[in-house]
Amino acid sequence: MGPGGIATIIAASSLAVIAVAISYTVIRASRLIDEVTTTLSYINKPLKSLTKAAKSVEELASKVSGAGDTFLEENPLAMKAAGAIVAAAKLKKGKKRKVAK
Repeated sequence: MGPGGIATIIAASSLAVIAVAISYTVIRASRLIDEVTTTLSYINKPLKSLTKAAKSVEELASKVSGAGDTFLEENPLAMKAAGAIVAAAKLKKGKKRKVAK
């Protein structure tokens, strides 16, 4: 075997080592990507639940607000009564403070 044959064997074995190293790196990278994907899916599940809960609370708040607005629009006497109650409560607080002094 001449010097060209030995150089060919060294080059071929070097190429094989490089191919194994690259394939190992690709396999490790794909496992890392799978792990990251799994972790993100675990993180996103509760976030989706929170988003749904927030939407439900928002819808409930808008329904309650709408019901209150509708009630007050249909019953103007209720608004006057509420105003009178608030005014009476303020007067009552004012009297308690004066007595305490």
